[in-house]
Parts: sequence; structure tokens; C-alpha cells
Amino acid sequence: MTPSQSQSQTAIDVKSLGKVAVLMGGTSAEREVSLMSGTGVLQALRSQGVDAHAFDPAHQSLSDLKRDGYARCFIALHGRHGEDGTVQGALELLGIPYTGPGVMASAIAMDKVMTKRVWSAEGLPTPRYVWLAPDRQQREVVRTVPDELGLPLIVKPPREGSSIGVTKVRGYSDMQEAVALSARYDPDVLCEEFIEGEEVTCPVLGEGAGARALPVIRIVAPDGAYDYQNKYFTDDVKYQCPSGLPEAEEREIQRIVLAAYRALGCRGWGRADLMIRASDRKPFLLEMNTSPGMTGHSLVPMSARASGISYEALCLRILAAATLDTPAGAEQQGAAQP
Repeated sequence: MTPSQSQSQTAIDVKSLGKVAVLMGGTSAEREVSLMSGTGVLQALRSQGVDAHAFDPAHQSLSDLKRDGYARCFIALHGRHGEDGTVQGALELLGIPYTGPGVMASAIAMDKVMTKRVWSAEGLPTPRYVWLAPDRQQREVVRTVPDELGLPLIVKPPREGSSIGVTKVRGYSDMQEAVALSARYDPDVLCEEFIEGEEVTCPVLGEGAGARALPVIRIVAPDGAYDYQNKYFTDDVKYQCPSGLPEAEEREIQRIVLAAYRALGCRGWGRADLMIRASDRKPFLLEMNTSPGMTGHSLVPMSARASGISYEALCLRILAAATLDTPAGAEQQGAAQP
């Protein structure tokens, strides 16, 4: 651990953080994972002396946060109604600072199509794609997608995470079923060029010019199947951190990830997933996670450990950076204007 890292951690006054709600569970398809993440975060914060409490929006009204005197929230929700800007907007209205990106960045990053549009506009590398809105999912339209993207290709819901509803399509005959599965989770469907190569992920901590990328993790999954089951419920996936990549490759991935993070307006923390194309070693951005997993299998804690930051210190650091899009007092000042 560097002296600056040590100082930034010891400088956190736990008592000043006040009463903290760890938002977990929720109503998305990732509820089970969120409960695991939230439980880990809750235990870590309590071990550091934080007055932290579990709060499940599926069973409690967010208005109770104000009534019960919570000073800030650690968002350990994943997926819709937790990672998509909706909870962030509610907390903005309640005036309770929260972890992670604000309303706009959360909403854009949760939608992989919008994320790709932003990254493409910024000249950042991301796989080619076809967006199938609900009125473009007829059989005659779906069957043409491989003509544009080639085979194999990936079909997935653009506003889900944890590999839910994702299919690797190897032939034309698989397209319709893949689109139907994806549409069970999201009315829109994202079809994406498949990048043959290595999968990596890279977390980011901080905001703006002060944001920094943590060590890259290389993911080696059985038969390349880094799916929901392998992500959270088996030990078959191998994670390499340090990544073992050439130093220049690691630095380039970190540079691209920081640019992607800043382009979306992220703050606090996040984690970008990428593929490195085997043919030319070019990295491609897949998505930005703005409320990454914090389970025993999760990758941000693993990368943080490699840079000298413990799980407990990581949770405390993320919590201490909790903030609002609108600074405290700004709304009152605006209201006072004639």
C-alpha cells in the first residue's frame, strides 16, 4: 500500500458518516446476488465501526430512509430499480448522499445501447451491434442480423446484468430463440458482434481527473462460459490478478477504461468489462458496471486487494465518497432567487 493510500483510508472519520443504510435485495432479476453483495458490505462496514443497517427496497419504502434518520446510503443493489438511476433519483429528492454515479450516468451505463452510443461518439472501441426495438423483432428482421454482424454473435437484454438472458448464437436457426429469451428480460434486444479472445475486467475508483484504474483481472472460464452460474455459484472460473498481460497492454486497457468511465460521467466507483481480440490484441469495451458485485466471487475486491486495499477499507472508502448530483444547499439558493 502506498503512503497516499494509507493516509486516505486513515483520514476517514467513521463517526462523521452517520447512520448508514446498505441498500440490498430490491426487485430486479439480480436480487439474489444483491443480497449477497449487501450482506458482505454490511459486515465490512460494521467491522470498521460504521452504524450500518440493511435496507431492502422490496420490503421498505425509500421514504423511510428520511424518517429513520439515515445520513447516507451504500447502494449494493444490482440491475433495474437499483443501478439504473431510479433509486439515485429518489435519493436526490430525499437529499441523502449515496455511493456510485449519479442519476444520468447510472441511467446511461445501465443501458448498453446508450453506453455504446456514447463510447462510439468518443471514439472508444466497442463491438459492432444491432439494436432490435420491440417493433423490429419479427422473424424476417431477426434472421438478417448475422448477415451484418457475422457468426457467432451475442444476444442479450441491454438493461440487465450478471449475464442474465444472454445467448451466444452460433447459427441462423438459433437467432429467434435467443431474441425471445432476451425479450423476457427487456423489451429491447441487443445483438453484438462476438469478439474472439480473452475476457478482462478493470475497476475504477474516484471521480474526474482524480479517478484511477485498479489492476486488470483476466477471466478464464470453463469453455469460455462466464455465465450467471459460473460468476456467482461455482469455483470453476479462474481469475488472474495480476493479469499476466504485457505491461503495455495492461496500461492501455486502464487508459481506455478511465476514458470510458469519464465519458459516461461516472464517479465513486465502477468496473468495465472488455474483450481482447486474439487476432490483433485490440481491447473492446463491453459494458460499465456502476454498482458492481461485492460477493465472495466479486472482482472489484480482488483487484483492490492486489493494489493493497482490503475489502473492509474498500467499502469504507466507497461509502466516504457518497454524494449527491446537486450539492447541499444549492437547491435552497436557487429557490431564493426572484
